[in-house]
Amino acid sequence: MNTKSWSIAGMLFTLILGILLHFTYAWSEGNLLVAIFSVVNESIWEYLKLLFTPMFLFAILEFFAYGSELPNFIPVRLLSILLGMITITTIFYTYVGIMGDHVLVSDIGIFILGILAAYSFSYKMLQTGYLSSSVAVAAGLAGLLILLICFFIFTFNPPQLPLFQDPFSLSYGISLY
Repeated sequence: MNTKSWSIAGMLFTLILGILLHFTYAWSEGNLLVAIFSVVNESIWEYLKLLFTPMFLFAILEFFAYGSELPNFIPVRLLSILLGMITITTIFYTYVGIMGDHVLVSDIGIFILGILAAYSFSYKMLQTGYLSSSVAVAAGLAGLLILLICFFIFTFNPPQLPLFQDPFSLSYGISLY
């Protein structure tokens, strides 16, 4: 498969697994391991897991399939994930600020736009030699690790900021007690 086919497969994988991850925590009856990768409340931060987790998992598959041959694969994957997360967050807060509330259909559309932005950027950047240095690769690995750690920590101990607050229960993360 070429990078275009991989990008299309990645979009579909991220969409399908992302939708499933919205429900897996409840389906697992509150399993804490599942909580790390699944949505545990309705906060925007938790919704970002719907993009991050599938893209991260698919990136591992891609790396072993072809990404190890592309010196810019890791930094491009980090930037594409960040772009998808920024796209979702920015559009969500913009439209909720204008409309005053959010609508499920719009939220799903924003998720799809985040996926499209992330994989389109990735596809285009992988065609270039940009970000191929060893420093860029190290920074990409560090960034992915930091994101992974943040999703773990902030699931159980999120900052008391609006990004992390469930708009319905007004709670943050999940409690271990």
